[in-house]
Amino acid sequence: MRVDLNSGLLQGARQVASPNFDARPAGVEADLIVVHGISLPPGEFGGPWIDRLFTNALPPEVHPYFAEVGALRVSSHLVVSRDGAVTQYVGFADRAWHAGKSSYQGREACNDFSVGVELEGTDMLPYEPAQYGALAEVVAALCAAYPSLSAERLTGHSDIAPGRKTDPGPAFDWVIARRRIAAACARKPRR
Repeated sequence: MRVDLNSGLLQGARQVASPNFDARPAGVEADLIVVHGISLPPGEFGGPWIDRLFTNALPPEVHPYFAEVGALRVSSHLVVSRDGAVTQYVGFADRAWHAGKSSYQGREACNDFSVGVELEGTDMLPYEPAQYGALAEVVAALCAAYPSLSAERLTGHSDIAPGRKTDPGPAFDWVIARRRIAAACARKPRR
């Protein structure tokens, strides 16, 4: 995987443009990667529903949960499906709306300075090996492209919005993730 610096797009990722983004504040670059967990409906995988949520086209009549979240205007930069496939919704230079009210090391509004990576999963169901592999390749590509990003500045949604968010949850294995990321970063030199 490789980031095209002109477009802010991840080469090799499926592209689905979300309207739910805006410009980062002037002079602010992403220097944090936030790992999320997502499933739509909750606990179910596959289907078009994440694409539909991030493009404001989630049909409320299909599932009761969709009626609750269908009016939200949210997005993420990337989603990693259960099989490791990567979909990009927002270019990395832009601010995706993934973190909500959040704070990292005393710095508020994490959307301003972070890249959001959603993994298709739940708090309590183990994530797939293919997802750890794809996450590692994504982080390595981001770190190679953007000097402000590093593998050490990787956190969970639950860490930046404690009490409000729980994802990626206890089923996410940070030891495995960090080990795979370190190995991927060692293979991919910075630009």
